[in-house]
This record gives sequence, C-alpha cells and structure tokens, in this order.
Amino acid sequence: MINMNTKPNIVVTGAAGFLGGRTAKFLASKYTDYQIIATSRRDTRAAEMAQNNCLFMAGDLCDMAFCESLTANAEIVVHCAALSAPFGDYELFYNSNVRATITLLEASKKNGVDKFVFISTPSIYFNYEDRFNVSENDDLPKKMVNHYAETKLIAEKLVLENNGLGIETIALRPRAIIGAEDTVIFPRMLEAYHKGKLRIVGDGNNICDLTCVRNVIESIVCAIHAPSDAFGEAYNITDGEGVNFWDALNYALRALNLNPPTKKVNKKLALSVAGILEFKAKLMREKKEPPLTRYGMGILANNFTLDISKAKKMLHYQPVMTTFEGINEYIIWHKTQS
Repeated sequence: MINMNTKPNIVVTGAAGFLGGRTAKFLASKYTDYQIIATSRRDTRAAEMAQNNCLFMAGDLCDMAFCESLTANAEIVVHCAALSAPFGDYELFYNSNVRATITLLEASKKNGVDKFVFISTPSIYFNYEDRFNVSENDDLPKKMVNHYAETKLIAEKLVLENNGLGIETIALRPRAIIGAEDTVIFPRMLEAYHKGKLRIVGDGNNICDLTCVRNVIESIVCAIHAPSDAFGEAYNITDGEGVNFWDALNYALRALNLNPPTKKVNKKLALSVAGILEFKAKLMREKKEPPLTRYGMGILANNFTLDISKAKKMLHYQPVMTTFEGINEYIIWHKTQS
C-alpha cells in the first residue's frame, strides 16, 4: 500500500498485538496532525485500525524494502513488535527481535526519521531471586533468563548505540502490561484456571509491579516529547506502586465470578518440575511451549519491583492509572468478548 497522505507519519509496529494496537489507536485520536501508520505481519486488525483513523500496512520488518516504504515521510517510529514468549527456538527470537529491529532502524535512518522509541523489557533483570526497586543501573544477570530477554537486550543496545547517529533513540522497559485487549497476562492466568492448573506458587505473598497499558502509552508520549539529553537511555516503566500479585489476580477472578485458587505449590518443586519439562521439550525439539516454564514459575513466586525515578525525572513520566483501574479495564473488556 502506498501512503499518499501529506501529513508527517508516526509508525507503530506490532499493531496486531496488545500494546501496538492500543498505542496506534491512542496516537490516532490525539495526534491529528500526523498520519498514524499501523503495521504488523498479520492483517487481522486491519479493519479495526482503519476504523480508528490508522493507515494499516502489512509486512515483514526483516524486509528492508518494506521498512523503507513503511518509514517514508515518518518523523517518529514506535517499535512495539516483538516475539515475546518464555520458550522457543533462538533463531525465531533473533529474527523477530534483533534482525527486524536492525532493519527498521536502518530504514528509519535512511529516511530521516527523527525519533525511534523502542519497547524493551525488564525481563533482562530477572534472575529467579527476589528483587526490589531494581534500577536501570543495577547489574544485569550474567545469563539472560530466556531467548526473549537475551534478544531484546541485544536489540536495545543496538538501538541506544545509534542515538545521535542521525536519529534520536530511546528505550522503555514496561513491566507486565495489563488492561483492555491484554493477550498475555490475564488470558494466560484464566486459561490455566479453567484447565484446573492454576496453583499458588510459593507463599502467595510476593509483591510485583504491573503496568496499565495506558501508563505505557503515557510513557511513549513522554518519550516522544523528551528533551534531547533524555535520549540514548533506557527507562523502567510501571504503575509506580507494587501490589501483591495473588491479591490482584484473585480480585480479577472474583470480579469474573470465579473462586480464587487455594492450593499451593512449593516454589523449589515448581521450578524443578518446570526445568524437567523444559529440558524434555528441548531434547525432543518440540516447538510448543511446555505446560510449565521456569520463568513462568518464577514470575508467579518472586518479589519483583522496579525503580521508576529515572523516568519520572528525565521523561517527566507520571502514571495516569492505578493497577486496579487497569485490572477493572481488563475485566470490563473481557466481559464483552464472550
């Protein structure tokens, strides 16, 4: 599809997904002086994007010709697209998270794009230990927890290293995104619940950060308008206040007229069983994610919160929704889907 509009463009990748779709629609409603270009390999939401004043372009971000067409006349690129999963083949993650980012970034530079906002991940901090108020300057684990974290870190470094080389770049690390249209966190929990497999891992008192999708979008807007000295950096993004994970999940279950789980599983046992299942899946070269993963069990059991003071100071980021408002948003939306 050839873009014939005369407005400057903002490109949003990953528009068939949760964050990308919500971001594209929000920007289209607020940035009326721009044409919002929504893109994904999948065209499943093309009509929806068009109804929300976005121009949809389907294509592969590893294709330089497509990326050059996509970024023509663009001033800003918001790169949300990624392969996000706790298990899978490294090559798939590398292609989706590194090669695609390199191609998109090079095309953006060639076409004179001003700003490149990269959506990274705080999974790069995860090491199966309780961690509170993790800052961007804290040491990273020597080995990433999975291929997703590993490849996202590679891509983030490449993006930030290009800051000032004809383009301004910035990285955001939003933690556990929730809200209407969520396709990951609550859907995974509900799937496990309905299969009778949801168990409290550990003591059920772990504190974690969740992040309303509206707050992530707010951080993207802050990044777009950030001063020049804020670029070339990565920023943690959360709702600003940790919550008890199981209290939050049980709140959502009760709102959906479901009884919260009461059975508990020892954390070490859960990690051991998940490790065995992962080893078996890798040995058999299975493409399907095993029923349990070590990362998944760790997320359910560990304390894990982030320090967002850097984003507040440098980006002037302030959360605009609370975690429970985000959960309520998801619940209302979920009830319309059945």
